[in-house]
Amino acid sequence: MFSWLNKNSIPYLQSSGLAACDFLAHAFCTREGGVSEDDYQSLNMSFREGDEEFHVLQNWNKLAGSFGIPMENFLVLNQVHRDGILVIPPRGEYFTSREGLDYDAIVTNRTNLAICIKTADCAPIFVVDPENKVIAAVHAGWRGTAASISAKVVRLMQNQYGSRPSALLAAIGPSIGRCCYEVDEPAAAAFCSHKNAKAFLLPGKRKDRWMLDLAQANRGQLAESGIPDAGIDASGLCTVCRQDAFFSHRGSGGVTGRQINFLMLKGDPFCKALFVNEDFRQVH
Repeated sequence: MFSWLNKNSIPYLQSSGLAACDFLAHAFCTREGGVSEDDYQSLNMSFREGDEEFHVLQNWNKLAGSFGIPMENFLVLNQVHRDGILVIPPRGEYFTSREGLDYDAIVTNRTNLAICIKTADCAPIFVVDPENKVIAAVHAGWRGTAASISAKVVRLMQNQYGSRPSALLAAIGPSIGRCCYEVDEPAAAAFCSHKNAKAFLLPGKRKDRWMLDLAQANRGQLAESGIPDAGIDASGLCTVCRQDAFFSHRGSGGVTGRQINFLMLKGDPFCKALFVNEDFRQVH
């Protein structure tokens, strides 16, 4: 179950399963609560979509202040619609983000690092290992989903951190729903090897078109990886149907902002998590 909450006029969603973990901070943010205007109204968190840089920076400052997390402790990927997974080592091991961050998932056991996914239709997915205190944030568009990125994240957590899939928790945030996500034949064909494809891919109303359910496709991958159904939470919200609350690339015709979704292992005391790119905007 997901709940609507509000911090300093910033509305956001939380998964009840993850909210029960006192060692976590997380939020699936909306498009509301910022200062951006017009197509980017109002909490646009991306410098790459054509918004005024000053507005985006104000939005980041407001988010950081509202949640009490230093701005330099947020880590955002380039998100390239593939299946690359970035592993951040634990505190004490050197890591710098001055190199290109062309990945679509982050896995870490480092505290005080808010790992982020930007979305405007793709599915933001969080995976948590409560036993070993390991977290993952996943950006799943149709290409990443077809490449089984969610399943690959679970496998990496098993192999590298000793995570037991049966103990994992997952949350799937708002994304474009099957009601609105029409894909063409090449996109549909990318799922031909997936088990139970009929559960998330149905014939569309137009010839050679299909209706894809991103949330259900990734839920299936998580379940097939061994996460119990009771441990998988999904918002059930469609970003196209709810453009009052969320940015939608498809719903807007391609000119829109990006909402942010973040997950963090709490640490004490709060200190700088890592060396972030010297120009904050370059990795956001």
